[in-house]
Amino acid sequence: MKQQGLVNVKSLDPSIAVLLKYSTTDNFVKKDVYGCMTACYLQKKPAQMLARANAILKKKHPNYRLLVYDGGRPFAIQKILWNSLSQYPPHQRETYVASPSQKSIHNYGCAVDLTITTSKGVPLDMGTPFDFFGKLAYPSHEEYFLKNKQLTAHQVANRRLLRSVMQQAGFMPIKYEWWHFNALARSEAKQVYQIIE
Repeated sequence: MKQQGLVNVKSLDPSIAVLLKYSTTDNFVKKDVYGCMTACYLQKKPAQMLARANAILKKKHPNYRLLVYDGGRPFAIQKILWNSLSQYPPHQRETYVASPSQKSIHNYGCAVDLTITTSKGVPLDMGTPFDFFGKLAYPSHEEYFLKNKQLTAHQVANRRLLRSVMQQAGFMPIKYEWWHFNALARSEAKQVYQIIE
């Protein structure tokens, strides 16, 4: 990743917390697929945007920090994640993991999965865990689940705070995962950057 010009996000802002979920067994694959990779790498511009988002967050809430769960992802890992969801038909699987044929924006170092944590290392309650497969994780369904008391006002407020700081820094949220943000559209990422092998 370094050879391709990607940047370790902590080199820009050491206060950004990083816990790559795919370097642990606490993920939907239930195994460590990253091995020795424990630092989050992004392309330079997205890394700078992330540092800006963290600064915006800390200005609003001095005791909060961004906690990154995933960033730049090698294409070989994308195939492992895709194949691990063989119980879903492809059109449904693409809701949760981008098809290797399309490539993920993570594969270009332009997407980040993250949450907010306190300075003591306690993640805020977002209503579902990271990598939760279901509509309860969809930002587009939050109002419905709030009305039906499946999400609390506090959980939705935490999600909105995360979206607010990320969008102010230039990131784009998606409909299906409260934790996922894109720095660029996939078509633009493909034009500007090489895939991470």
